[in-house]
Amino acid sequence: MDTTLTARLASIKVLTQFDTSNYLDNRLLDELDTRERAQANEYIQGILRRRSFLDFMIAEYSSVPLEELEAMFKNILRLGLYGLLFMDGTPDHAAINEPVEIAKRQISSRSGDMVNAILRRAQREREANQLPKPTMADRTQLIATTFSHPEWMVERYVKRMGEREAFQLFQANNKRPDFYLRVNNLRTQTDNFRLRLEKSGIAFEESDWLPGYFKVDSVAEVRAKGWFEKGLCQVQDIAAGFAPAVLDPQPNELVYDLCAAPGTKTIVLSGMMQNEGTILSVDIAQDRIGKIAENAEHYGAENVKIQRADIIEERFKLADAVLLDAPCSGTGVLSKRADLRWKRTPEELSAIIEKQAELLDAAANMVKKGGRLVYATCSIEPEENMEQVQKFLQEYDNFELQPLDDYLPEDVLSEDLLSYQTLPHVHGCDGHFGVLLKRVK
Repeated sequence: MDTTLTARLASIKVLTQFDTSNYLDNRLLDELDTRERAQANEYIQGILRRRSFLDFMIAEYSSVPLEELEAMFKNILRLGLYGLLFMDGTPDHAAINEPVEIAKRQISSRSGDMVNAILRRAQREREANQLPKPTMADRTQLIATTFSHPEWMVERYVKRMGEREAFQLFQANNKRPDFYLRVNNLRTQTDNFRLRLEKSGIAFEESDWLPGYFKVDSVAEVRAKGWFEKGLCQVQDIAAGFAPAVLDPQPNELVYDLCAAPGTKTIVLSGMMQNEGTILSVDIAQDRIGKIAENAEHYGAENVKIQRADIIEERFKLADAVLLDAPCSGTGVLSKRADLRWKRTPEELSAIIEKQAELLDAAANMVKKGGRLVYATCSIEPEENMEQVQKFLQEYDNFELQPLDDYLPEDVLSEDLLSYQTLPHVHGCDGHFGVLLKRVK
């Protein structure tokens, strides 16, 4: 059996493992070269963004019920249909032939024949503009299938936003995302990095929301230039930069970055502090602490100390500024992390909200009088965001919300200027929320 690992085969294996374990493990992609790894990531996230619709298509074409199909066989079909229907640059013969060969090698010759028959039929019907369309009587099921979001999310967003805006959100979540590069000013200057981009011919758009952020279509060209290896830049969505900007750490302060792994925001904070003062970067996960240390060294963040700790259980001396980028549902990043839409449940959301309250309580007790606390998430759920903050303020009368218009543009701020919230379909970036709290007594 030919076991050569290609982008398509690797993506099928990763997706099959996700179906059986509910955990997206991309480590297999490390065996691919840069171009193939980028292609595999495109397949994996693209298929997860369209999974319900692809499964509807499979159910229409397969004589075997969807739930009875072997996981690998199902993912081979998803891959082939995704290539035929959603990847304009992929020739039909490539979208069909390699999945057929993978099915023959990995499963059986008969499976390969079945894949070929289904994909050829989809090709014919696409060309004749006769592809089947979802027509369920149940409105929620119809929307969920069409836009490939779980039904509980569809019900939630349609109720909150109305169908029209919910559809816009779902469409934004299903788009291939843009990526932002943040210049690491500990290694280079923004002007110099801009010149590098211009000379390289890499298309970019510089953000006017925060300095040093450049939107690019793909990070593959940047990776090929070796700029990540040199520590010149990081991949970080513009909205993820809002929390450090609002915290506004100063040189010589004591700053805590909580739930910090893998340390991306720690590096941002270090640059803002010009490597002066101290950042204590804390995380509970033993297997992720090493990543913070690795990133701090790689990007030249010399004022970073690292501690593995459960912040709910352990006590810390009081700091000038504390950043709590809280574990959350991740519903603001469903374009880049399409797997999350299939992992999350309403019950899990409730547990996340409870944990956030405990973490926010712990973080508040680390802030000295006159100090600052930023609470942030990559969620668009009110219960995780402003409702969480309001519950906190009912218990802590020694903290007050601070206006954010000195730090961020008003188009990402609430009407009272006391919080920021980005939405993928409105702002063209990930969905992030945050507030700045000052300890006043």
